[in-house]
Amino acid sequence: MENTQDSFVICRSPPLEALLFDIDGTMCVSDPFHHRAFSELLQSLNYNGGVPITPEFGMKHMAGRSNEQIGRFLFPDWTQAQLDAFFAEKEALFGRYASEGLREVAGLGALCRWARERGLKRAAVTNAPRANAELMIAILGLSEFFQLIVTGEDCGEGRSKPAPDPYLRALALLGASPDRSVVFEDSVIGIQAGVAAGMPVVAIAGESREARVVAAGAALVVRDYLDAKLWAALDGIDAAATGAAAAADGAPKVVDGERIVEPAVSVEN
Repeated sequence: MENTQDSFVICRSPPLEALLFDIDGTMCVSDPFHHRAFSELLQSLNYNGGVPITPEFGMKHMAGRSNEQIGRFLFPDWTQAQLDAFFAEKEALFGRYASEGLREVAGLGALCRWARERGLKRAAVTNAPRANAELMIAILGLSEFFQLIVTGEDCGEGRSKPAPDPYLRALALLGASPDRSVVFEDSVIGIQAGVAAGMPVVAIAGESREARVVAAGAALVVRDYLDAKLWAALDGIDAAATGAAAAADGAPKVVDGERIVEPAVSVEN
């Protein structure tokens, strides 16, 4: 499917103030490690008659969701104590596997440098447990990059993504405007959360998922952070901000309701 949104300016009211990132699948390639941990545990419990879950099952029912949401789907009759024990074991397995090979989505480092050079505010906003989120960010070498991490757990029961609460909380803590912020996401429920919080969302998605993320409200779809469409949009933000600043510098001054035109300055050779 051809993306028809290449020229979309992803900041509604330049200058840009903040970038907000999901973590799993957006900043790093983590799905294989989640799948491995879930698959091993579920097989040990004879889930689905012992038939291994497929990656497609994981993408459909687990990707982007909180442990609370996943637990209700997998084991609707389990007690909270049973769910807590299951996810403690799952997250321990994930941490072990991720430490062996978690890697960033291509080009993430370049975008982080771009954001830092412009003094933008930065937050990670995730449905992952906090310990899990901090581990992934540390492996990526970005612990000092993010000014805060907001998890779905921070927002109360039932208020993780796709509810807008995690993104609204991040905006409030950063002191940023939704019109001057951009979200990066990869899952449908994450995109829905960013859109519901009033922000444009850039989706990281392959061609097979493009129609779904556009339907969820993504303003721009890119394959990774090296995608030329993303950098064209970022160049557009820079150009718009520069133009706005130049216009403000050249605007006539107004004092007590009177328009003041400054005299021209002559320059002698």
